[in-house]
Amino acid sequence: MSKLFGTDGIRGVANTQPMTPETALSVGRALARVLSGGIDRPRFVIGQDTRISGDMLAHALVSGISSFGAQAELLGVLPTPGIAFMTRATGASGGIVISASHNPYQDNGIKIFSAEGRKLPDDTEAEIERSVLSGESSDAGSRICQTGRVIGVADAAGRYSDFLQTCGPGLPEPFANIRVVLDCANGATYQVAPRVFSGFGAAVETINADPDGKNINANCGSQHPEALCRKVVAQGAHLGLAFDGDGDRLIAVDETGDVLSGDRILAICARQLQKKGRLTHNTVVSTVMSNIGLGEALKAHGIRHVQAQVGDRYVMQEMQASGAVLGGEDSGHMIFAAHQTTGDGILSAIKLIEAMVDESAPLSRLKGIMQVFPQVLINVPVKAKPKMEDVPRVIQAIREVEQKLGEKGRVLVRYSGTETLCRVMVEGPDQETIRAYGSDISDAIKAAIGS
Repeated sequence: MSKLFGTDGIRGVANTQPMTPETALSVGRALARVLSGGIDRPRFVIGQDTRISGDMLAHALVSGISSFGAQAELLGVLPTPGIAFMTRATGASGGIVISASHNPYQDNGIKIFSAEGRKLPDDTEAEIERSVLSGESSDAGSRICQTGRVIGVADAAGRYSDFLQTCGPGLPEPFANIRVVLDCANGATYQVAPRVFSGFGAAVETINADPDGKNINANCGSQHPEALCRKVVAQGAHLGLAFDGDGDRLIAVDETGDVLSGDRILAICARQLQKKGRLTHNTVVSTVMSNIGLGEALKAHGIRHVQAQVGDRYVMQEMQASGAVLGGEDSGHMIFAAHQTTGDGILSAIKLIEAMVDESAPLSRLKGIMQVFPQVLINVPVKAKPKMEDVPRVIQAIREVEQKLGEKGRVLVRYSGTETLCRVMVEGPDQETIRAYGSDISDAIKAAIGS
């Protein structure tokens, strides 16, 4: 192992490096040391999604944490933003999420929150990584005479649900006339999401809320909303809401069965906050992966648009720097900083329905705020991730496409921070043209560094 952390924590196939119990134990010791803040008996909360490997990794992390002399508090299955909330609410020294987000069940990961419930900055991750890879953390607990205790937290899901209820309109059953279908991806939202929206008075139909450890994200959730689209239309629902495995993403479906990705949801919510005078500094943050149409929509309403590098923690950093209260990614991560410190799919859904209720308008009408420019996104498996400028064949293909597009589109090629993939994104005038251009670049990547 030469590196542990990607763009969103540590991730890999469970029971293979780096997602082994041995590495998880070392990570537990290292993060307890780095995040303890000089406290004699620091506390850490640990939650997980529904993957079968979650228990194995949770207990390994807990062993590492307690061997350092810190206390570990097990939250059980809870969405990632719920773990961020519990970290803040309980005054813990840090929060740990065991999840691989939207990936298949074979994968798992470790994400870490600071005491403030925020993703760790790069330098803190680097310190934890150095401690693990150098072997320093292997004996981190040998000087501790008294190990930490492990405590189970009984109602973390209830506390998080109660918190989400405070983020809504503040009226009795404000969504009483809304019929919604929830796709919980057989993941971490399967208990909390139905409870929250029923609490708001909505008529709730739930699908993919029967996790068995292996069906998380399997042809369902935010990555696969096809079944949700059919269900919304068949049930005559006002909308559908699809979460990913750990609940920090939201993809929506309008009453006609059309899918709205994060950019459109972001545009709708930005305009609604602006109308209410709550869009602080009149600014929205998104990433370089956002559709051109988002920038055009925000510009049309006089909203400043700031772009960050890919990753919701980088979105949050730009939000803090600019004073923005709203930011997100087209993938469905959205941060409402007045309420949360990280992407929260259920909270985003609450704000989307709130916009529908405020406007007395269906989602099919609200989505018209943004025109989606044709876009293709191609994932190319790679055997290595050299600097792009060191792969002349790929650079040449990119330049040729950019020259052909001119000012009528754009190209973005980047490596995934969580998978062995190179992502090719092309936007342009029509689907046929950009699909061909995307294939040209993908073929060059396959020939040069494809697996």
